[in-house]
Amino acid sequence: MEGLSRFVLRHKLAVTLAWLALTVAGVLATSQIGGRLTARNVVPGQPSYEANAAIVKTYGTGGRDPLVPVITLPAGRTVDSPGVRAGIGRAFAAAATAVHGRAVSYADTGDRRLVGRDARTTFGLVYGPAAGQAGVMRGPDLTGRVTAAMRAALPPGATLRVTGMQPLESGGGGSGRGPNVLSETLIGGLGALAVLAFVFGSLLALVPLLIAVCSILTSFLIVYGLTTFTDVSVIVQFIVALIGLGVAIDYSLLLVTRWREEQAAGHRGDDAVRRAMATAGRAIVFSGGAVAIGLVAMVVLPVPFLRSVGYGGIIIPTVSVVAVLTLLPVLLARFGARIDRPRLRRGGAAGRGWSAWARGVVRFRWAAVAVSSAVLAALAVAALGLHLGDPESDALASSGPAYEGRAALVHSGVPTGVLTPIDVLVPRGDPAATAARLSRLPGVAAAVAPDTPSWRRDGTALIAVLPVAEGGSAAGKDTVRRVRAAVPAGTGVTGSAAAGVDFARAVYGAFPLMLTLIALATFVLLARAFRSLLLPLKAVLLNLLSLAAILGAMVLVWQEGYGSKPIWGIAATGSITEFVPVMVFAFLYGLSMDYEVFILARMREEYDRTGSTRTAVVEGIGRTGRLVTSAALILFLAFASLASAPITELKVFATGLGLGVLLDATVIRALLVPALVSLFGRWNWWLPAWAARALRVRPAPLPPAAAPEPVPAGHP
Repeated sequence: MEGLSRFVLRHKLAVTLAWLALTVAGVLATSQIGGRLTARNVVPGQPSYEANAAIVKTYGTGGRDPLVPVITLPAGRTVDSPGVRAGIGRAFAAAATAVHGRAVSYADTGDRRLVGRDARTTFGLVYGPAAGQAGVMRGPDLTGRVTAAMRAALPPGATLRVTGMQPLESGGGGSGRGPNVLSETLIGGLGALAVLAFVFGSLLALVPLLIAVCSILTSFLIVYGLTTFTDVSVIVQFIVALIGLGVAIDYSLLLVTRWREEQAAGHRGDDAVRRAMATAGRAIVFSGGAVAIGLVAMVVLPVPFLRSVGYGGIIIPTVSVVAVLTLLPVLLARFGARIDRPRLRRGGAAGRGWSAWARGVVRFRWAAVAVSSAVLAALAVAALGLHLGDPESDALASSGPAYEGRAALVHSGVPTGVLTPIDVLVPRGDPAATAARLSRLPGVAAAVAPDTPSWRRDGTALIAVLPVAEGGSAAGKDTVRRVRAAVPAGTGVTGSAAAGVDFARAVYGAFPLMLTLIALATFVLLARAFRSLLLPLKAVLLNLLSLAAILGAMVLVWQEGYGSKPIWGIAATGSITEFVPVMVFAFLYGLSMDYEVFILARMREEYDRTGSTRTAVVEGIGRTGRLVTSAALILFLAFASLASAPITELKVFATGLGLGVLLDATVIRALLVPALVSLFGRWNWWLPAWAARALRVRPAPLPPAAAPEPVPAGHP
């Protein structure tokens, strides 16, 4: 770190110009990157993917749930009234033509299971072009075109409402309003500025934000280049912007806070920067490494969507570390002392409030361990009820045509499982006989195989299996398994529910092994950082306990609806989308480890200086408590801005991250960590010679049990 400090401070102008060039290039890349990102979420090699690919190749449709137009006839008329069936047929034919897809309805099949119990409500399925194809309309455009085409052909007085999982997810109105990266980042940035102004009480609060801007834009530049070689998910732009806002400011906070301590100790100019880099810089490197290790889980998973999110997640903390260790020292050396005004808050001393808190935790350490462990254990137990699957339809839109269409289905006795049909591709044989057999399966409301050119082509046929339960529910997934077991060999089964089953198997099948490898890598990294065997073991175990507690909180807030309904007005989702837990794990594992590194690195430093575990805890918390709390609050505000997005899955993801950061910074790092370090005493700092040789650090022999720990003056 000394060599890097000398190099950066010797080449201030070159470093500044390099970051200026990268930032400007990042602005240009950001303006162009939107069209190069993809919304596809597929798992190549899985049965549902292969079946869907075959449907796309032969029929040109697939990749997403169909639209479900719901027609309600005027009073006095039913589907059996003269001319009604023909009118319905014309309407669905017009919809299929308008979107270059295929449709099925009561008019094609005469199947009464496509009619509600009042005989006035009927529905059908409209499959649009395959998702991801060039020139394909977006979901809202598709909904609007279907609506316009059908209204012109419907019988007089009929009411049309187009529903389906896509329009419900977009808010029900078909507007397509989605989260905006710039607005979400600005909201998070304003919250971060308020926290920084409170922490520093001077214009120095602007510096971490400047580092965050440079880091985010440079990361976008790298992601732009990455799109040339691989698909990158649209979610990456939110990950880069909001995670970048948090981690870049976190790392900047650590270095700037340490620089202010050196200034208060009488060091000036380049010397203060070098001394701050020698201590805080090392902790920043290890923090960035911990974040990257957690995201490796996503990069090695056989899912392109998650892999691209992992790439983005690794890029932003890496760039942030580089920016903080190169650009920030230059800014502090050149302008730090001049802009650290009016200095409403002094730097250099441990916070009296946090020091008092730490002394209280040390004094009542057994009670602190018991209380914090009880909270975490209770939440972790709730995680045992986690169910993976898409949110249920009643947790999506609460108004608009899509909501009204779903309500009309429910009112007429049609199960909402029809919103997530199972697509069956029959390569040979009699599709009508197969459909009749599938109709008799438990959990299946109907199975239709229209005898039309758009449903039978090149010797194959398509069957739409309409389940009773939605595909995201446990019952819906059981129906998929029954359908797969009942079809002849070589028959393809796909759809959102089948894709969800395959996704969970692909992602979580090898997850225990991957988790073990990540934990081992983290242990080695932290053992080298802390020169201890016990501290990294405790850090890894607490991280895993914290993650289990967060999953439990997500189950309570969203799956069971104890928080989603009162806060967002969204009903219980009944499940958590398959990709959310693994993404929450990957990001929180590293982000929460940041705080562990910040605190324990300072405790290690104080122990090396004084030889007292008690002093290490009090000084460590006293000097990092406000830092960690402020950093967590900034990240929480970034995630809170993301949770304002209208997409339920993004709300769930952002909520998991936000709650995780707060829980980690309070219950874990401010209570459980100092209590455990105090309990472990001298064992915290033990590193035998053999381990030191393997890690290439100096050993830390265990002091004699009888040796009293020195207590410096001022600490009773």
